[in-house]
Order: sequence, then structure tokens, then C-alpha cells
Amino acid sequence: MNPEENITRLRGAHRFKLKFIQPFAVVLVSAVFIVLIITMGLIDMRRSERMLVGFIEDQGRRVIGVVEKLTEENLKNMIAASQRTPGSVAFSLKETIFSPDTLLTGKIIAMGREIDNHWKKEHISGSYIRQFARDKNIWLVAVLNASGNVIFQSRPAAENLPADFQENKDMKQSAEELIKGLNTLNRQKKIGFIALSRKDESGTIILALDRESMRYWGMRVSVERAIEKLGKGQGLLYLAISDSEGHDLGSIGYRPPGEGRPDDLLRSGILSGARRFESRKTSQGENSVQEIAAPFYLGKEISGVVILGLDRGNTDKILMENRRNVYLFLVFVIAITLLSLWLLYHNQNRHLARVVEMTRQLEKAERLSSLGMLAAGVAHEIRNPLNAISMASQRLKREFPPPELEKKEEFDAITTVIRDEIRRLNGIIEEFLTFSKSRRLELRENAVQDVLRKIVNLISPEASEKGVSIRTDWPEEPVVIPMDMDKLQQALLNFVKNAVESISGAGEITLAIRKEEKGLVKIVITDTGCGLTPEEVERIFNPEYTTKEKGLGLGLSLAHEIIRGHGGEILVKSRKGEGTVFEIFMPMERLNDKAAAK
Repeated sequence: MNPEENITRLRGAHRFKLKFIQPFAVVLVSAVFIVLIITMGLIDMRRSERMLVGFIEDQGRRVIGVVEKLTEENLKNMIAASQRTPGSVAFSLKETIFSPDTLLTGKIIAMGREIDNHWKKEHISGSYIRQFARDKNIWLVAVLNASGNVIFQSRPAAENLPADFQENKDMKQSAEELIKGLNTLNRQKKIGFIALSRKDESGTIILALDRESMRYWGMRVSVERAIEKLGKGQGLLYLAISDSEGHDLGSIGYRPPGEGRPDDLLRSGILSGARRFESRKTSQGENSVQEIAAPFYLGKEISGVVILGLDRGNTDKILMENRRNVYLFLVFVIAITLLSLWLLYHNQNRHLARVVEMTRQLEKAERLSSLGMLAAGVAHEIRNPLNAISMASQRLKREFPPPELEKKEEFDAITTVIRDEIRRLNGIIEEFLTFSKSRRLELRENAVQDVLRKIVNLISPEASEKGVSIRTDWPEEPVVIPMDMDKLQQALLNFVKNAVESISGAGEITLAIRKEEKGLVKIVITDTGCGLTPEEVERIFNPEYTTKEKGLGLGLSLAHEIIRGHGGEILVKSRKGEGTVFEIFMPMERLNDKAAAK
């Protein structure tokens, strides 16, 4: 047979190719389920991110709290030191000042050395002194020459200086007069100042701080000392603190410029208490940074704004891994859902096919029941009159033959026609009755070869007339199976008759017997006839289907019922124009009584 042949296996009932469309409700529920899973996954990822960012923000709050505590301690120490030390002190620039109680003094002396270095380079001028005072937030910077006269100062004499301390036009004030006026303000606790003599005694540098600048530098020194003690670590990338006026109080690390930095509006919001805490994700090169802006407290008052950046690299790795796990879980859930839908679709199709099959079997059973009732009615209504006609024709032929020889021959021919037609009608009735009783079998052990030999003897004359040869192929030793010999012969004869009728002109029919595994015997009937289409293969065993112009079309359906009654199976292989093969599988062991009755 050709590989493209149509193959249909039948075991007691036909199989149908069915498609079943899954209800929209099931698909909708599955879609809702998937959406819920995705939503829950996204919510879980966001919750994890908020939790991890919350840990970073708590760490930032702890860092700010440590800086505030250290700054406050340093500031208290400086206040206590200032109360033990006079407000005006004279130092030489040759001296090194370092003591926990003299941090502010050391910072001011360092600024004096910076002015001295510019003086050495002859870069000092009135504009430089004024700019230096503004940049460093110093109330007064004055430079005196070796003669004690003021050569540069950052501002005119203050309004609250004594009248004799007003700056003259030629700037020829003496150091004695300037110190006298500053001491007056110092006693009034309005300023504090330091006078620094140059190493070569070629001049003096005076730096004076009022309350505002004193507060600023006190905070700045305290903050710088606190930041220095804090140092880097714990994921801290940078930290910057500014006062309420925006002046830098201290910083550590590099904070790159970029968009979204706290502006004046944000600063004013933090200083006013409207914004207690600001946190956002940013970047520093390849590093991922969590930047935090918060108020800087000294005591209970907001004294400035602190901005710090914490490394969130490990946090991002954890979030990425968590996100990947959530995505994998979602893919797994979606795959399971789709697989479940497919299994449900497949299962629904299978059950629907069974329902349709049961429906068709029920319809077939109803048709068979109708045929049985029809056969019984026909037998009851027609058989008795036919018997009477048959007996009457026999009596006519026997008792009333015409005396003339020619008429007697014609009389015999007519009575023979009547007898033959009566027998044909009886055959139709028997076909109905046999179909309705085909499952009631009487099984005995017989050889399959004996059945096929009888069929060959019966069909050979008809086959020879059509030019069809019959070839046999079976083993010499008997192949014995449990069978109802008459009914199995009738079934196989119907297959062979169908094969003969399918051949137009010369052809060949092959009858073969093969022993199969699992205790089966295969009877193969092959013809070179016209073949069948796939649609015809599906319908050839239906009682109502026939391609013959004459007859009822019950032959193959009857054969199928008989084979099924024996517990057998039929495999049909056919292709249009290339012949047909019927493979009949019969069990070699006897079925129990219950199975045989079925």
C-alpha cells in the first residue's frame, strides 16, 4: 500500500475526528488568574524595593544622627574653651596651634597663613582682602605694615566702634588704635579677634569675627571635625552639610553635579520643616546611589541641610535577582496555565467524542432495533403467505402437469421461476433476521482454513465469470480459533463478495492467514478493485450506507457485527483506484460467556 493511504481502525464502533472549542469563560478565568499572578509579582517586587530602600534610608538617618551628635559635642567643647580663653589673642605665625580646645583658633590661624602666603607673593591688595573676607565669612580682615599702620582692611570701621576709631582717608590708622577699638567691642561681647604677626615681623594680620561669623565658623569647625572622625565606610560615598544661608559647613567624598539636585525651594522646604526627608535614586559614574536630603539639627533647631549619598549596589543586585526570580515564577505559572488549558481542551474533546460516539451508538442501536422489528413484521406478514404459495406451486408442478410435452416444459419453467422468486424473497427475510440476531454466537474450535476453503468454493464460479482470480496464502497446519463457523463464514463471504464486486474487468483477490503476537490471528482479504475514499472508509460499516444499485447494503454491516461478536477487530486500508485491504484480527482464545453474549 502507498504511504499516503487512508487507514481507519475500528473496534466495535467508528471513530470520529472532532474539534472542540474551549468555552470563553475558561479562557477568561485563566487570563484573570495570570493577570492576578503578574500583579502580585509586581507588587511583591515593589514591596521588596521599598523595604530595601527603607534599610538604606535608615542607615542614612543613623549617619546623620552620628554627625549631629559629634558636631554638637565639638561645638560644646569650643564654647567651653572660649569661655576659658580671652576673646582677643595675639599669636605668631611661626607657632603651631593644635588642641581640642583651640580648633576654631587653629582654623583662623590657618586662614591668616593663607593671607600671609599671598602677601609673600605680592598678590595682596584691598580687593583681595575684601573678597577673602566675603568668601570666608569673616567680619573684619586687616593687614598692618611693620610701622603699625593699616594698609588694607576688608571694611570701614564699624558704626559701633568708638568715635576716635573712625577710619581716616589716608588709611594711616595705627595698630594700637585698631586693637583698642576691637578690644572695646570684645568687652561688649560683640566680636572676637586674633592678631597674627608675620615671621619676619614685617607686619600684622588681624581677623575679627562677629557673632554671626563666630557661629558659622564654630559650626563649620565642629562639622568638619565630626566628618573627619566619621570618615568613609558603611557604603557612604559622599556627605555635604550647609548652613541656613547656603554656606558650606563641611563635606566628604565627591558629589557629582547633575539634574535634580536640591535647589533653593527644596532647601527652604527642609529648613522650614515642610520637608522632613527627601530620598531618590541617582548615579555616580557606574555606581548606583541613594541620595538623601534631610535637615541638620543642632539641639532642637534646624541649623542647615545635610545631603549624603549611599551606595546601593548590593541592594540593586538583590532587587535584580528577586525580579529575575519573580519573572521565572511568572513564566512557570503561565506555562502551567497554558498546559492546563491544553489538557482541559484535549480532555473536553475526548469526552465530547465519547458523547458523540455514544449518541451514534444509541442511534445505531435504535436503527437495529427498528430493523429487527421490521424483520419480525416482514417474517410474520410475508413468510407464511410465501410458504403457502411455495407449497401450491410444488403441488401444481407435481399434480397438475399438462399432458402435452411442449406445454409441460413451459409449465416446469414457470413453476421454477415462481419457486426461485419465492426463495429470493425468503433470502431477503433471512438477511433481516440474521442481521438482528448476528450477536448470538455458538463458539466452537474450528480451523480458519476450512472456512476460507468453503468461501473459495462458493465464490469461484462467480469470480471466474468476471475474470477475477482468487489466490490463497496460508500455512498448512490448521489455525484453530473459537468461532461460530456459519456466521464467520457469512461475514468473510460478505468481504469477499464486496471485493469481487469492486473489480471491474480482470483482477485478483488474495486470501491470507497470519499468526500475530498477543494471541491474535490475522485474516487478510486483498483486492485490486476501485478502492475507497476516506469518507467511504468511514461509512462502509453503517447499515444505511451502500454504493450498490440493488440490495439493502447490510452485508458489510452484518460482517462487522459478526466480527465484533467474536471479539475481533477490523483494519481497513484503501486508496481510491488502488484497491482495498481488509485485515481481520481474531482472538485465538475463547471468550467467556459474558463477553461472547456481548
